[in-house]
Amino acid sequence: MNRLPLPEAVIFDLDGTLFQTETLLETVHRRVFETLRSERLYQGPTPPIAKLLGSLGMLLSDIWKRVMPDGSPAAHDRANVLLLQYELEELALGRGSLYPGVRETLDALRGRGIRLFIASNGLEAYVKGVPQVKGMAELFEGTYSAGEFGTVSKVDLVRRLMGIYGVKGGWMVGDRSSDVEAGLKNGLSVVGCDYAGFGREGELDGSDAVIRTFPELLGLLPD
Repeated sequence: MNRLPLPEAVIFDLDGTLFQTETLLETVHRRVFETLRSERLYQGPTPPIAKLLGSLGMLLSDIWKRVMPDGSPAAHDRANVLLLQYELEELALGRGSLYPGVRETLDALRGRGIRLFIASNGLEAYVKGVPQVKGMAELFEGTYSAGEFGTVSKVDLVRRLMGIYGVKGGWMVGDRSSDVEAGLKNGLSVVGCDYAGFGREGELDGSDAVIRTFPELLGLLPD
């Protein structure tokens, strides 16, 4: 595997990169649609969860257009509220797992003096809640979400993070094309994560390196 220049900072996506999202979303997805039907906001069958998992990385407004294209704006708005509520409830119950080796790998990166950040298109309370509940929040210098800053793309979110924290260079690590674009357009080396199984063909095209387990990240560091 090709090694990359030692990064000043590493910016991580959350879902499908650090957090094994399907271990949380299977229950949440079912609950969201049961509630929408009980409130008469949506009468169709529950869409396949693969549709939701395949939309991760997109902005929430775009996710519901893809998952529930026949849903009304009111249904989409309510789904946003329910998604966050049920995600936080299930997290608090201990549901949801980090990928194997995440904590140990992050500790090793910090041990090399590398600054760590999260940038996610998710909602603020969720993006900050996962690291908190999983006991790794203190490892990250900043945790940025599209929900908090109202950014229209991952490119803008990463640019904002880099400006505020004075990050001049480093790595962008994620599993979606939006992460690749955010890294390349902000002058970062891009590490594509090919282990979540949600991505489309060619999703990680343009990455400087692709890893198939999270701990492989350490093998990209120079000696």
